[in-house]
Amino acid sequence: MWGAGIRAAGRGWWDRGRTLLGARPWAVDIGLALLVQAAMTMPFVVPRAPGLEPATWQAYGLTTLTVLPLAWRRRAPMTVLLAILATSALYRIAVDGPGQPLPYTGLVIVYTIAAICPPRDRLVTVVLLMLAVPVSVWLNTRSVRELTFSLFVFAAAYVFGRLTDARQRAHRVEAEQAAARERARIAREMHDILSHAVSLMIVQAEAGPVAVRTAPERAEAAFDAISETGREAMAQLRRMLGVLREGDGPPDGSGDAPRAPQPDLAGLPGLMERVRAGGLDVTYATAGEVRALPAATGATVYRIVQEALTNVVRHARARTVSVLLAYEDRALEIVVRDDGRGPQPGSGGHGLVGLRERAAAHGGTAVTGPGPHGRGFEVRARVPVTSRAEVAR
Repeated sequence: MWGAGIRAAGRGWWDRGRTLLGARPWAVDIGLALLVQAAMTMPFVVPRAPGLEPATWQAYGLTTLTVLPLAWRRRAPMTVLLAILATSALYRIAVDGPGQPLPYTGLVIVYTIAAICPPRDRLVTVVLLMLAVPVSVWLNTRSVRELTFSLFVFAAAYVFGRLTDARQRAHRVEAEQAAARERARIAREMHDILSHAVSLMIVQAEAGPVAVRTAPERAEAAFDAISETGREAMAQLRRMLGVLREGDGPPDGSGDAPRAPQPDLAGLPGLMERVRAGGLDVTYATAGEVRALPAATGATVYRIVQEALTNVVRHARARTVSVLLAYEDRALEIVVRDDGRGPQPGSGGHGLVGLRERAAAHGGTAVTGPGPHGRGFEVRARVPVTSRAEVAR
C-alpha cells in the first residue's frame, strides 16, 4: 500500500513537472545550455598532460560563447547553428584550449533542427555539416577514425530529432482523434437528453388542452410531468456543461455546476415513470442473474433504453412498449419492443445511429427493425459485461 502511494505521488510530481516545463520552454533551453556548459567545463578542470599549455580563461570564455546561443535554439535554430559553427571555428583556430570528447553544442542544435524545422532548413543543415565536419577533422587530427566518429554522432543526433518529430506528430493525431471522439460522445449525450425531454414535453403539451376540457385533474398531472421533465433535462445539461467548464470557475469551486454521476440502471424506473406520464403503457422486466455493472456500461445501457423510448414516443404511435434486460454470463441484452409503426422514412434524426454507436463503443451491437411476426418495432442491443465468475472474485 505504501509503495503504491509513493508511486502515485511520484507520478503526480512527474506529471506536474512535465506540465510546468511544457508551459515554459525557455526554462528548458536555459537549463540545457547550463548542462552543456557543465559538460564542456570538465576538460578545463581536469589537469592537462605534461608539455601542454595550461587552459586559459580566454579559452574558457570562448567555450561559454559557443554554448550561449543554445538558449535561443527553438526560437532561431538556424541562426544558432551558424553562431555555433562560427564560434567553434574561432575556438579551433584562435586558441589552444582543451578539446572536447563530444561536439555537445553541435549535437544539440542538429537534434533541434531535425525535430522542429521544415525540410528546407534540414537540408541546409545537412549540407553545412558535410562541409564543416571534414574541415574540423582536418584542423584537428586529420584521421579517418575521427571523421567516421563525427559523422556517426551527428547522423545519430539528426535521426533522434526526426524520431522525436514523428512521435510528437503521432501524439497530436491521437489527441485530435480523442477530441473528435469526445465531441461525438458529447453530441450523443446532448441529443439523448434533449430529444427525450422535448419529445415527452410535446406529448404532454398536446394532451394538455384536451385534458383541461375533459379531465382537469389529468391536465394538472400533464403540466406537472412537463415541469418535471424540463427540470430533469436542465439538471443533466448542467452536469454535462459543468464537466466541460471544469477548472474555469473560481478556485473555491463556487462557480462550478453541481456534480453528479452519470445515469445508470438505477435510474431506469424513473425514466419509465416519466414515459408513462405521457400516456404510454410501459412494462419493465429483467431476466437472468441481475448484477452490478461498471459505471460506463450502466450509463450506456441507460442511454440505449432512453433513446429507444424516445423513438417510440416520437415516431411509433404506440400504445404499449416493453423493456427487457436479459443478463447473460458475459453480455447484457436490451430489448425494447412496441406495438406501433416504428420510425418512418424521412423522419430524420440521428437517434438510431447514435444508439448503434453507443453499443459499438463498448464492443457491442445494436439492431433495429420490425418486431415478432412483423408487428410493431424492436430495438435489440447486446453489450459485453463482466462475467459472474469475475464478479465473484
